[in-house]
Amino acid sequence: MAVVTPRVFVSHLAGTAVFDPHGDQVGRLRDLVALLRVGDRPPRLLGVVVEVISRRRIFVPMTRVSGVESGQIIITGVVNMRRFEQRTSETLVLGELLDRRVRLVDTGEEVTVLDIGITQLPARRDWEIDKVFVRKGKGGALRRKGEVLTVEWSAVTGFSLEEHGQGAESLLATFEQLRPADLAGVLHHLSAKRRAEVAAALDDDRLADVLEELPEDDQVEIIGKLKDERAADVLEAMDPDDAADLLSELPEEEKERLLALMRPEEAADVRRLMSYEERTAGGLMTTEPIVLRPDATVADALARVRDPDLSPALAAQVYVCRPPDETPTGKYLGVVHFQRLLRDPPFTLVSSIADTDLPALPPDTPLPEVTSYLAAYNMVAAPVVDESGALLGAVTVDDVLDHLLPDDWREDGLHGAAPAGLTGGQPLGEGGHGR
Repeated sequence: MAVVTPRVFVSHLAGTAVFDPHGDQVGRLRDLVALLRVGDRPPRLLGVVVEVISRRRIFVPMTRVSGVESGQIIITGVVNMRRFEQRTSETLVLGELLDRRVRLVDTGEEVTVLDIGITQLPARRDWEIDKVFVRKGKGGALRRKGEVLTVEWSAVTGFSLEEHGQGAESLLATFEQLRPADLAGVLHHLSAKRRAEVAAALDDDRLADVLEELPEDDQVEIIGKLKDERAADVLEAMDPDDAADLLSELPEEEKERLLALMRPEEAADVRRLMSYEERTAGGLMTTEPIVLRPDATVADALARVRDPDLSPALAAQVYVCRPPDETPTGKYLGVVHFQRLLRDPPFTLVSSIADTDLPALPPDTPLPEVTSYLAAYNMVAAPVVDESGALLGAVTVDDVLDHLLPDDWREDGLHGAAPAGLTGGQPLGEGGHGR
């Protein structure tokens, strides 16, 4: 009787939870590492890249993968917590093979890779790539209309060639449900070429959200590879404080060129933020808090708080100011916390329930004092007010944390601590491949 070996398409594995034998979650699968081989021999899977709870990415050899099932992957043994570093001979299946344009051996027709099938070899823990799911056509409009088919790995050629202008649609579809911070992690670990291709395929709002979560070097690299007009659009879609931080890393000429292409009102906010010292309330604040006039009602405030584009910190409170109600506003009157909005009738005027005793922060307040303020008053955001009493913006706790953590925290994760149950550090691997 023939032995039926399992086959899995890798798009179904992206983001899959990884568990140890005790049922404790180790992290989530972010990619698979393959070794391309000479001729038409199917590539061998060397292991998987797992993002552990600390956001560090580690390598787990396939010999330690005991189960690949729908919705979960089971691994065994002691895990080496050393950060994964891709070697020149290795290929990332999700990051580098999806969306490649290759050719069918029989006809020479160009096809686009939509997915990759992997299978476990009988009676062994070795896995290899055996199937390729492709769409005929060169991409663009043809990509959506062309015939799709699944072929053997040996039926296509061109994976070992360097490709210029590789698409990113299938890769993005694989990670469609990722939060911006997690998608930023995916981009950070791609090659510079692939990172630029994926960034080009993201829409402006999604790319803006992802850029805000990337290390500064990646931000500068990506924004520098976009056309000026699109770079300006992405900067407009970013939170003003994040856009100001990014622009401050660019050469003066490039910074001024992009600011000139932005909408005047957006550029004005960013210029104002860049005028403050970086580690002060003015340098940390966003210029887009929820501002309401004194005659606004609780119902008006709740309608503004419901905006799905607001971060939880910004939605936690509204600021009552006299007109104009765009920063810098008229006289700042007080703040109304979200919980208070839930306790009062919808017709209540926000001016009647505003907390007027809570002190505001001057824009030159240094970071340690901002941190102490948030801790002392149990706040997730704080108003920033100038000498004339006008509201300039609000400092949120997430921006404060960004500046309290080490500069490379986005790359290193939260100190790279090992999850419970995975202590140790014995290098694992096959054929000397441990990390």
